[in-house]
Amino acid sequence: MDLCVTIKGVSFLLQTGVGILGNTVVLLAYAHLMYTEPKLLPVDMILCHLAFANLMLLMTRCVPQTMTVFGMRDLLNDPGCKVVIYAYRIARALSVCITCMLSVFQAVTIAPAGPRVSKLKPALPSLVLPTFAGLWLLNMAICIAAPFFSMAPRNGTVPAFTLNLGFCHVDFRDNLSYVINGVAVSGRDFAFVALMVGSSGYILLLLHRHSRKVRGIRRSQGGGAETRAAKTVITLVVLYVVFFGIDNIIWIYMLTVAKVSPVVADMRVFFSSSYASLSPYFIISSNKKIKAKIVCAAEQDQPSMDNQESRDK
Repeated sequence: MDLCVTIKGVSFLLQTGVGILGNTVVLLAYAHLMYTEPKLLPVDMILCHLAFANLMLLMTRCVPQTMTVFGMRDLLNDPGCKVVIYAYRIARALSVCITCMLSVFQAVTIAPAGPRVSKLKPALPSLVLPTFAGLWLLNMAICIAAPFFSMAPRNGTVPAFTLNLGFCHVDFRDNLSYVINGVAVSGRDFAFVALMVGSSGYILLLLHRHSRKVRGIRRSQGGGAETRAAKTVITLVVLYVVFFGIDNIIWIYMLTVAKVSPVVADMRVFFSSSYASLSPYFIISSNKKIKAKIVCAAEQDQPSMDNQESRDK
């Protein structure tokens, strides 16, 4: 196997394995929290849904990509490609939308009391599920064209205006369809990223302006959890914006050429999937509830391992 192919395959394998493990741990921890606690906080519900969207993204994009890099062919037929590409597009869209939702909800949570904010804050828990439903419906509608352009790879040369994903082809047939699809997807992403950056900037401004005052209040009222949550949100937003920028620089380049090199397409896949792979570890490191569940599970496993070793002796 060629060295470049081996490096690419190992990179995708590590990214996929690390991402699936991290997001699965987050989902299992929240599943246990839902079982042991009467109700999850809005931020916890959003982080749980983000982990699910990221896991869905990795399963529908990185897993088949990794299998293709290592030489597996004919993974999917035409209907299979349509389902997988549609699911991937929705998962990718949900990742940016839910990160934006997280940022907006956290900005409202820590916003100073006011006539409008005071009415909105108590309603936040009841708005989480309707917002999820609205984001799913919105992105299912925006991505509805994906199945019509997706197909299993054909023998021979790849036509112009076709994205060669390795395991599937996305054939836009003409330049107009290619550009319209790119503008629609990029327009949605840029709108949510702009809202995400704006709300995160507002969070930073609040934390900076009221740092001393807020620190004194939170010590007496136990509000430090909100500050930690705000810092987690800022970290996730910065992480997303970095990878989003790289992803869209490559995507804009891809829109300017009729035939996209597989290497360029692979680079875009890797960077666009990096947020889904790395974000669960930032969630785990900054969320005391998830940390506690992981530590508790590890401590429960340790006595059983010790007992097994003593029996073996």
